[in-house]
Amino acid sequence: QVQLVESGGGLVQAGGSLRLSCAGSGLTISRYRMGWFRQAPGKERELVAGISWSGGATYYTDSVKDRFTIFRDNAKNTVYLQINSLKPEDTAVYYCAADSNDIARVVAMTTQGMDFWGKGTLVTVSS
Repeated sequence: QVQLVESGGGLVQAGGSLRLSCAGSGLTISRYRMGWFRQAPGKERELVAGISWSGGATYYTDSVKDRFTIFRDNAKNTVYLQINSLKPEDTAVYYCAADSNDIARVVAMTTQGMDFWGKGTLVTVSS
């Protein structure tokens, strides 16, 4: 059974940091490009960061550039999202997802195109 399990969310003050983890089981994440998505209340789920299978290519949405860092440890079957300088507008449920297509690149990663999803971890940023 394929599982992606996120952890590391929580309540943090604005300006703080968190590191989210996504551990895979039942799949070898090195065969996938990986993405971190988030969904805030009343909003659509959006891609915030993506990483190719090797980690050689990354993508960030404009609102998180220079604050978020996605990286992976394929030996641990885990992908991470380091979040710094948190803002209240970062409050959301954060999901990781795996995509078996075009794994060497990070272009065109979409919500609809991902093969597997975790259940999410909640990040709440207080002002």
